Amino acid sequence: MPPICRPPASASKKSTGQYSADRAALGGRTLKTGQSRCFVGYKKHTLRLWLHDYRVGVLLVPLVSWVAPASVSEGGLLVPSLQYCQQQWDWCPPLIVADMGYLAAEAKRRCRERWQVAVLTKLRSDMKLVPPYVAWNQAACPQGEPLTWLGYDDRADEHWFGTGASTELCGRCWEAARCPKQFAYRPEQHETLLGLLPLASPTVQRVLQQVRPWIEPAQSFEKNQLGLGQMFLNGLRFTWVMSLLADAAVILRARVLLGRPPPRSLLAELMPTQLSLGLPLETPTGVSGDAERKARNRK
Repeated sequence: MPPICRPPASASKKSTGQYSADRAALGGRTLKTGQSRCFVGYKKHTLRLWLHDYRVGVLLVPLVSWVAPASVSEGGLLVPSLQYCQQQWDWCPPLIVADMGYLAAEAKRRCRERWQVAVLTKLRSDMKLVPPYVAWNQAACPQGEPLTWLGYDDRADEHWFGTGASTELCGRCWEAARCPKQFAYRPEQHETLLGLLPLASPTVQRVLQQVRPWIEPAQSFEKNQLGLGQMFLNGLRFTWVMSLLADAAVILRARVLLGRPPPRSLLAELMPTQLSLGLPLETPTGVSGDAERKARNRK
């Protein structure tokens, strides 16, 4: 998550590491125009749960939150978050969509083997592909025939890929007579490309493209509407208390929305103004203005 507080620090403080804020540390942020690459402060790391029963819109609530100095990597908090879920509720979310900070293969492997949790992230551009992948979102056989994901065999711990109903290269392949047209690959060959759910499956691609962007609005609500981004939090303990209050506000808001969902979309009043210019499209007689003008000219 982006920084939730930025204590004032001069360049000399960044170089010496001596900060006035208790247990603050130097951390990196996503590079944006007009912002420095580093900041001094803390980070709030939150595992959020999507409440799919809320049909009016997307509703995310905090499940587990951590507040740490900005230098602490978020990837190291993934396994402790799931362990906390298991201890508190005897349950873990079966599917986690995360950003590139959670790319580490070892953490994904532990989540898969210990709790049967699939951690989905995109692939870094400089990472090497493994069979059957020819691109991050496309699998193919050794001769280049596109493959589709058939499913995961949990007893053998294998993913199965196979050719589709209509093949492109199989009719001209020299191995077609002895080819099984189905291939098995183990998840540990690549925890990001394969793992518990392979990136080549249409479900995973849709989740990464549509679900992952939901996180930014949830973070913006805490930083901007609840005001965490504008506060000067001069201490890790105080930051933790304010983060708990922010989570409580988000949970209470979710309970209200679930108890009394709005009868229509919150953007219903804005959509007519945005999508309609208010121009007369038809004349009172039902003939378009251009057609009526042309008819007068012909006369």
